[in-house]
Order: sequence, then C-alpha cells, then structure tokens
Amino acid sequence: MSAELGQTPTDEHPKDPVELALAPLDWVRGGLLRRFRRVVRPFVVDRDLRVALFGSVLVSLGLISTLFAPFWLLALGPILLGVPHVMADIRYLVVQPGFHRQRLMWVCAGIPLAVAAIDGGVGLGLVGALGALCIVPGPAWRRLVGATVLGALAAAAFRAGWIADLVFAHAHNFIAVALWWAWRPRTGKMHFIPLTLFVLASVVLLVVPIASLTGVSGSMFLAPAGLDLGYFASTLAPGARPELALRLVLLFAFAQSVHYTIWLRLVPEEARPQRTPRTFVRTYRALVEDFGRPMLVIFAVVATAVAIWATVDLAQARSGYLRMAIFHGHIELVAAALLWMRVGAPERAA
Repeated sequence: MSAELGQTPTDEHPKDPVELALAPLDWVRGGLLRRFRRVVRPFVVDRDLRVALFGSVLVSLGLISTLFAPFWLLALGPILLGVPHVMADIRYLVVQPGFHRQRLMWVCAGIPLAVAAIDGGVGLGLVGALGALCIVPGPAWRRLVGATVLGALAAAAFRAGWIADLVFAHAHNFIAVALWWAWRPRTGKMHFIPLTLFVLASVVLLVVPIASLTGVSGSMFLAPAGLDLGYFASTLAPGARPELALRLVLLFAFAQSVHYTIWLRLVPEEARPQRTPRTFVRTYRALVEDFGRPMLVIFAVVATAVAIWATVDLAQARSGYLRMAIFHGHIELVAAALLWMRVGAPERAA
C-alpha cells in the first residue's frame, strides 16, 4: 500500500524503453499522492469508493459532452478510444479468463463470432453465445433457460435482419453497464451512485423537451463535416420521427461514452487482484503479461493508423473502425451468457 502512496517499490525499476518513458509519470504521481495523502488516501485504499468517484465523474462528463457536442463525441470517441476499449474487451473477457486457450470454445463460440465479424450480423453473435453456453459446466436449468432465450433471440435476429443489428448497436452499450454491475459481488452500495446517474441521465435524454436539451448549448450546429444530425439519424434511427431520432442519437452518444468508461476505467479497477491502483509501470507490465509485447505493438499500430486516417477523412476513418471492431459486441454477448452460467466470470473480490 505504501508503494501506491508514492514510495517506489524495489521491483519498479524500468526495464525497457516504454517503462523508461512511464517512470517519470510515476515519479510525479508519487509526489502528488504524498503531498495530498490525507485527501486521496480513502480513494487509494477503498476500491468501491474510487470506482464510484470515477464512474460518477465520467458519467457526468459524458452527459455534458452529449448535450454540448454530441456529434463530435460520436465522431471522435471511436477514433480516440475505440481500439483501447476493444483491447480491454479482449483482455478482460477472453484473455484473463483463459478462453483463448480452450479449443472447444474456439470451435463452438469462436467460429460463429469469426463469421459474424465478416457478416456483421448479431444473429451469428447470438449463435456464438449459445455455443459457449452449451459447453461450459453449470446447472442444467440455467443452461436450458439460457439456451431457450438465446435461441429465440437468434431466430428473431435472423428474421429481422438489419433491424436486429440496429437494435443491438444501441443495446450493446447497456450490456456493458450490466456486465460491470454484475462483475463481482459487492458488500456496499457505492456502485449504485454512478449506476443511478446513468439511468437518470438516460431518462433525461428520452423525456426532457428537446428544446431544453439542445437550445442552450447550440449543439446541433457543432458537427464535423459529413457527420451531422442527418447522418447519425439515418444510421442510428432510420425512419424515426425527427424528435425521436434526435433523442435516440443523443442517447447513443451518451451511452457509448459510458460504454468506453466501463471498459477503460471501471472494469480495470474491478478486475485488478489488489484493491489499490497500480503504478503506470506496473500497469504496462500487466498488459505485457496478458498480451505479450508483439500484440501490444499491433494494437498500438492499429490505433495510430486509425488516428492518422481520421486526420485525412474523419467520417471514413470512423466507419472503418466500426466495421473492424464489430466483433467486440458479440464477445460481450458470449460474456453475458457465461456470466449467466456462473462460469468464466471475472475473478471476484468482496
């Protein structure tokens, strides 16, 4: 614990160029922690308090950004945070539980997900979740109920076609919130603070008069070229009445920002074995342990390529990223199915 409050542990000496670059940040961080020890100590030692703080602040910032610059939020979010959040998805839902080492999981869930990544349909994603559900141990009644629900949803998705994919595009942001909520058993109630803020903000976006939501900020006039309300309404709410379309676009922008918060800030806090935060160097070492340096380089190259592409054509870069990353939502479906079976759920700490 003392190391997390500013004292550098003996094993923290940098060992490669990335660690050398991160070491000064840890030095600054340690100094700030020591200087403001009394204020920050409760948040350092209490994971639930820290998660509640991060979650509440980031949910609030997501709502503010949605009200004042929704189209920029929708445009830049995937460019800046998309690849890191996909990496987090894979890390916490596949690598850490060890599913990538299970051949049967690759066959029953991996093949449908691979085809879904090419086809893009949520129906195959649900088939992958059903395959995972069928091969893991667990209560028979849970398997029967889960298989019935997933089978019915998959059949409906194949029948509905693109409408099912559109519904899932909206729903997968909320699935991430549900996965975070169920990540581990909790003895306290601090997690209800950001969760309540998320629900209240979503209700506000759905019921408060549109003029009140957008009139003051003038947000409807702030949009990147080619990524204005007309574009997002046609992709996120095709055929809907103008007011409903705007509400759905705003809700998606907000929920997507929370989706990124879940995978980049809250789940990493929940999944960490120890209650206290890691230093930057230790965070990097943990990433290397999970992925290996070559895979981290690949993620870095892809993230950089998407960012460079965005400087040339923001709209095309965003679309390209979304096509590339469509599989990650299907991974979350598999995770939800496994969580239902209580198998492969993340390591839980009270």
